Amino acid sequence: MRTRLAALGMGGLLLLYLLFSGYYASILFSVGEPVAIAMGAALLLLAVLGILALVLEIRFGLGAERLGRRLETEGGLPGESLPAAPSGRVDRAAAREAFPAYQRAAEASPEDWRAWFRLALAYDASGDRRRARWATRRAISLERSSR
Repeated sequence: MRTRLAALGMGGLLLLYLLFSGYYASILFSVGEPVAIAMGAALLLLAVLGILALVLEIRFGLGAERLGRRLETEGGLPGESLPAAPSGRVDRAAAREAFPAYQRAAEASPEDWRAWFRLALAYDASGDRRRARWATRRAISLERSSR
């Protein structure tokens, strides 16, 4: 719940920034000078790219959350209990030890979104966020194509 509120707050701030960018771009366009028009166009381009990035991130987050809930209702989330720090974060060394099993499962069934999502969770617990996002995207794509 706390992360959703933080995401909504950050999304709201980005939206506010984008609105101000659009407003300032319109002011620059009204000046009529070529340099001001170019700066206004650049501001609008950045605003459009920001909106696109926001939409893509929201879609990714909703897709990952949907898969997590579905896997949880199916009882398919990883069952082992890894040691955690007082902060609640999983011990990365223990996560790295458990990781190969999830990697082998994803390699054994490359079309199973469940195996890829569990692999993404293992990557995340191991501290490899880039590969965790990649595996999550793969799981979302596989789940969509299996509908």
